Amino acid sequence: MSRLDSFIARMQAQRDCLNFLKPAIDRLSGPILEVGLGNGRTYDHLRELFPRRDIYVFERRVAAHPDCIPPDDRLFLGDADEALPRAARALGATASLIHTDLGTGDHAANMAMGAWLGPALDALAGPGGYILANQPLDVPRWRRLPEPPGVPRDRYFLYRVS
Repeated sequence: MSRLDSFIARMQAQRDCLNFLKPAIDRLSGPILEVGLGNGRTYDHLRELFPRRDIYVFERRVAAHPDCIPPDDRLFLGDADEALPRAARALGATASLIHTDLGTGDHAANMAMGAWLGPALDALAGPGGYILANQPLDVPRWRRLPEPPGVPRDRYFLYRVS
């Protein structure tokens, strides 16, 4: 599979998972968290799916399309390992949905990041909330859910918080 084909498959899986989770998220209260703004495509999709929800975004430094930059009071700037604990102190464990698409092409580095990322996200995840991640995360109070129809196994990882 070419890198372009892999990117397209990842974006389709991401969109399909978010769309699949929408009805469940609509029944929950609490903010939505986008960990990794990038160019803002997923943030823009989240705004469309959840137009009346608070959406907080985490990004090292903003380089998104101008139409896809969140308001300053919904943006946590800095490295994720510092910004996530800062957000946990401000927001608590209240998120109904956390989407994270952090990582690199280096599998070992991604696994090492996952070791601290899961617990950091858990400090923000509300009871009954959902986590959608591009990599496996091992958190004791999360239960892995099956992929939505049409999403290949292990392309994206869905979890529900106990």
